[in-house]
Amino acid sequence: MHSEACKALRRQGYQFVSPASSAAVKPCMWNKRALRGGEMCYKAQFYGIESHRCVQMTPTLKCNQQCLFCWRSFEHEVVEEKECPPDVIIANLRRLQKRALSGYKVSPYVAPERFAEALAPTMVAISLSGEPTCYSRLPELVDGLNAEGYTTFLVSNGTHPDVLARCRPYQIYVSLDAPDRETYLALCRPREDCWERVQESLAGLGGRRSAVRTTVVRGYNDFAPEGYAALYQDSGARFIEVKGYMHLGYSRNRLKREQIPEHREIRAFCEKITKHCDYSIRDESPVSRVVCLERDV
Repeated sequence: MHSEACKALRRQGYQFVSPASSAAVKPCMWNKRALRGGEMCYKAQFYGIESHRCVQMTPTLKCNQQCLFCWRSFEHEVVEEKECPPDVIIANLRRLQKRALSGYKVSPYVAPERFAEALAPTMVAISLSGEPTCYSRLPELVDGLNAEGYTTFLVSNGTHPDVLARCRPYQIYVSLDAPDRETYLALCRPREDCWERVQESLAGLGGRRSAVRTTVVRGYNDFAPEGYAALYQDSGARFIEVKGYMHLGYSRNRLKREQIPEHREIRAFCEKITKHCDYSIRDESPVSRVVCLERDV
């Protein structure tokens, strides 16, 4: 991996499995907040996940899209890397999580029991950065994590439906950030037009524990609720997460703070969406500007 990219990402807290691979672990803000006895992330509220026992990771930082709202750095793009075998990634997860959280052991705000739980994670979220389906052995990695007893969440942009069809995580997420092809190409900026492949991935969610995630950017994709509703309806996903864009990381170089929607806007948009499909508002987290819809039984 390019040394400058590696150095920049290490400064941001990335823990790499090996020098040649971009497979990495990085505890999220909610993991650290929960570790200190604070709030857990909305996944805890929606799905019962314990944030301090969750490992956020990726098998690769490669991505085939350059979404305007993405917080990662396109300047530190991973071009070449040696893929790390799934068993090596799995064997190193706890070690890397422990290294990343080591400073919290002596914190007066972290209970010893809580810290011990954090070092015995029960959940792996394959969602750190990059597009995991760009990793050629993703189905094998997910199977290996499942075999180790982890609950697995897999987050994908949906551009490789053939790979997703072979993955069996506990819950699968597919991003849908546009109601039509034109908006998708302008906002998500794929290296090639993958709109039809995204639709294929959405169509494969029926019968699986699955969610569609939409990031709403004010002025870019916050329109056509009936268009989103039709795509959600066709997907067969159990859950829909509609989340407001956050002005974080490198996305601040591409978008303005004015593009951040208020939670009330997200809620109102979801209310419009539910008028056109068989989904109802199930829950919401104002602090994260996210609303969870669930398919009506």
